[in-house]
Amino acid sequence: MTAAPPGADPPPVDFTEFYQAHFQRVAVQLYAYLGDHAEAQDLTQEAFCRTLERWDRISAYDDPSAFVRRVAWNLATSRLRRVRTAVRYLARQREEHVPGPNPDRVVLLEALTILPAAQRRAIVLHHLAQLTVAEISDQLGVPEGTVKSWLSRARTALARHLTERQEAGRA
Repeated sequence: MTAAPPGADPPPVDFTEFYQAHFQRVAVQLYAYLGDHAEAQDLTQEAFCRTLERWDRISAYDDPSAFVRRVAWNLATSRLRRVRTAVRYLARQREEHVPGPNPDRVVLLEALTILPAAQRRAIVLHHLAQLTVAEISDQLGVPEGTVKSWLSRARTALARHLTERQEAGRA
C-alpha cells in the first residue's frame, strides 16, 4: 500500500474498472472467512465505499487492492467480534419457564371479555394492579364515584356470568 514514487505518475485507474476487477475476489475471501455470503458481500461493498471516498489518494498506491482487502478483512473481523459478544451475552441469559395459566385464570380472563371496556379496566387496575379507587380515578381522569360504580357493576356482571357458567357445567 505504498504510494508511487514522487517522480513517476502512475496511469490513472478508473474506479469502476477497479471495482469490477476486484469485488468478486474480495467477496469470496470474506465468504470463506465468515461463512455468510450476504454478509461477505455487504462488507466488501462497505470496503469499496470507503475506498471510493479516498480514491484520488488510494489509486496512486502500488496495489490499491491491498487497501480494499485490508479494510474488508478488518470489517469482517469486527463483525465476528460483535457476533461473538452477542452470542456470549445470549448464552448468559437464563431461560425462564413460566407455567401456563390455571383453569381458574382462563375462566376469569374469558369472563372479563363480557364486561364493557371501562368496567374491565377498573377491575384489572383494582384487583390485578392493586391500585386504590383514588389512584384509578386519577389515572383514568374520572371521578372516584364513577370508578366505584364501574367496580360494582363489573363485580355483579362477573358474579352472574360465573354462576351461570358453573350451573351450566353441572347440568
